[in-house]
Amino acid sequence: MELMDVLKGQLSDDMLGQLSQYIGAEPQQTASAAEGIFATLLGGLANNASNENGLSALGNALDRDHDGSMLDDLMGMVGGMMQGGQATGATNGLGILGHILGDRQETAAEQIGQSSGLNMSQVMKLMPILAPILMNVLGRAKSQGNLGLGDLAGVLMGSAQQAQQGGMGDLIGAVLGSVLGGQQAPQQSAGGGLLGSVLGGIFGRR
Repeated sequence: MELMDVLKGQLSDDMLGQLSQYIGAEPQQTASAAEGIFATLLGGLANNASNENGLSALGNALDRDHDGSMLDDLMGMVGGMMQGGQATGATNGLGILGHILGDRQETAAEQIGQSSGLNMSQVMKLMPILAPILMNVLGRAKSQGNLGLGDLAGVLMGSAQQAQQGGMGDLIGAVLGSVLGGQQAPQQSAGGGLLGSVLGGIFGRR
């Protein structure tokens, strides 16, 4: 099981329908944009986690705000965000995007829009809703899978590389440049196996 599969698996048909209505798009376009958003955010997280400070900050954020419990009522969480409810640390999608992408958010939205057929404003509405989903998936994997920070870095780098090799490389490169700088994830082979077993055990194998 791959991390991208887990992320896309969180978006049920009902969820995609709600999101599509919210941004004014067809479900297929929304699904395509969601895949691009998840891939870009994974690339950004892998880039951040490639240094000790960034990895430590990610671990602290997961421990503080993203234990994965919100995945138990994902429709409720997303519904609240779409209705403009008060953002907490766990649902502060704009804050998450700021930490991961910084000033590259509009560049990301433009590139994702071009690949999915949406306009930039539609993608910009979708990004802060999907960012907390990614963080909660990572948080649940970290807590329930007992992943250390080194394991988490390996998982993120391996997942980003798989996204790049799986047809998202041009998109991620356009937004983030060479995310991993040509380097191999330090625990890529171990991380890949760990990723599959941890995610399969926690989220179920699809």
